[in-house]
Amino acid sequence: MAPTQFDSYRLIGETATPRKHQHESGCVRLLLAIRVLLCSLVIILLVLYKFYDPAFLHLPRSWLWLGPCNELAGSLPPAVNSTTCPQWAALHPTKNRRLSEDLDVAYSSENFKQKAIQALGDAVRVPTESYDDNGPVGEDSRWDTFAELHRVLEASFPRIYESLNVTKVNTYGLVFHWQGSTSAKPYILAAHQDVVPVEGQTVEEWKHDPYSGYYDGTWIWGRGTCDDKGDLIQQLLAIDSLLKQGFSPARTLILSYGFDEESKGIEGAGHLARYLEETYGRDSFALLLDEGDTYTDMGGVVFATPSISEKGYLDVEITLSTQGGHSSVPPPHTSIGLLSRFIAAVEDNPHRASLSRTGTPFVTTQCLAAYNPVYPEDLRKLARKAVTDDAALKVLQERLLASDPSYKALLGNTQAVDLISGGVKVNALPERASAVINHRIAEHSSVGDLQQHITELLTPLAIKYDLALVAFGNNVTCGGAGQVVLSDFLGTALEPSPVTPTEYGPWALLQGSIKATFESSPARNGSEVVVIPYLSVGNTDTQFYWNLTKHIFRFTPSFDTDRYNGLHTVNEAFRADGLNEGVRFYTKFILNMDESDLP
Repeated sequence: MAPTQFDSYRLIGETATPRKHQHESGCVRLLLAIRVLLCSLVIILLVLYKFYDPAFLHLPRSWLWLGPCNELAGSLPPAVNSTTCPQWAALHPTKNRRLSEDLDVAYSSENFKQKAIQALGDAVRVPTESYDDNGPVGEDSRWDTFAELHRVLEASFPRIYESLNVTKVNTYGLVFHWQGSTSAKPYILAAHQDVVPVEGQTVEEWKHDPYSGYYDGTWIWGRGTCDDKGDLIQQLLAIDSLLKQGFSPARTLILSYGFDEESKGIEGAGHLARYLEETYGRDSFALLLDEGDTYTDMGGVVFATPSISEKGYLDVEITLSTQGGHSSVPPPHTSIGLLSRFIAAVEDNPHRASLSRTGTPFVTTQCLAAYNPVYPEDLRKLARKAVTDDAALKVLQERLLASDPSYKALLGNTQAVDLISGGVKVNALPERASAVINHRIAEHSSVGDLQQHITELLTPLAIKYDLALVAFGNNVTCGGAGQVVLSDFLGTALEPSPVTPTEYGPWALLQGSIKATFESSPARNGSEVVVIPYLSVGNTDTQFYWNLTKHIFRFTPSFDTDRYNGLHTVNEAFRADGLNEGVRFYTKFILNMDESDLP
């Protein structure tokens, strides 16, 4: 999620410094005048460039260098560029400008709004829940509900099913192929069909039935409205609208919809990724856009935070095996007692956080320091200094970690003991006890680093209590009092994702499309948005698509305030007025991709 903890910051004003002289020197006045002149010239050039030359993908990198403006105190307005957080101009379709404008008008109509509400409501009414213990497709009947969702989608969008090639992968994975007229690399829009199960004991807490799809005049209620049927329906609405207007793409577009993102992803995106790689080849797509973070208002400035990377994942199971027997004659330590010592050792030695200049969190921090008006001024200055000063970088890291606990999750490996089991009877010594520790792995770390860390941490304890230690398949110590095994629980280890480049190209096109959509929105009155890269601490279906493209983005084109009560909880609902904004974004993004000269 976007670092919304900065909303709570109060803008710290600079205290006035007493004048030591009655008049400033002519040199100082001249330097100040030059600064103001340069910044004014830059703003004028940006405005001219925005309105007269939208083909910005070929601009030299030097266009982004606006050094003097970055040195001024306070935050920058969204229209002014920053060397530490480059902002590309809004990108509006040119060849299809009239089509884009006509569709903007259509999306603002009451008829379209009602169509969108109906389509999302119909999809929500199908309870496509996925569970952690789902068996393979064909063996577990709980998957069968997705067939009904497919019937609903086809009934809602017959034009798409008639015009695009539709392929079903592993029965319920959906691939829509919209053939382009050129040989340019295709691109992928992704979403998922499944939802988190609704807990039975919470149903009475919902304002409306969790699978009603009920529209109350403001909100569309039901599980999946926010995660992730909203994205799926908005994509289909955009494509259906383009088809209705007779649009035929130059660049091939692929829609890839998994059906178990909320559990393992293996049955859905896992199979879809293999199919797409076998069909199109490795690194055969220009980019991929999946669900992600949203727009967030910070102190009156709106930020869009597409994720360009995800943390890795590792569940470590610690299993203690010792001699059993009657509890009336106990040993000094049972397997449960020993396990508690191993758990305490892990929790007493948390991983160290690290703010690296090459990491995504550093870039995010620089962007917030540059544009967030409520960012503390002393912290803003420290962030600017940290770009080149190692001592300032260290202090910045300490300040960020002290400012909000969530920074620890962004800057380092995290660990959480989530599962524990042991013992079967009160008068029987437990022969086996186990715990599972969930880890989220930082960009700068790896599965191997984490396995080595926990092995080295626990080896002295194994020796102390005469336990044989087997760590991830390797015999580490010998012992006669029992055995401790460290293993990858359920075999779900995942390395941190590759980091998507944020040079001009796919990132610039995404950023420009976001800006064009937001700044032309009737609901925003011409206000502007700052687009910044972000690190996702959770994982999406994109984990399966790494072989398809180096340019993977995660972004949902809606406001956090368009969600009534967040995700994965009671009273999930989406604001109806936000639907057309999402459709506007996908439309402009598709048209911009179609007009771009990306490979």
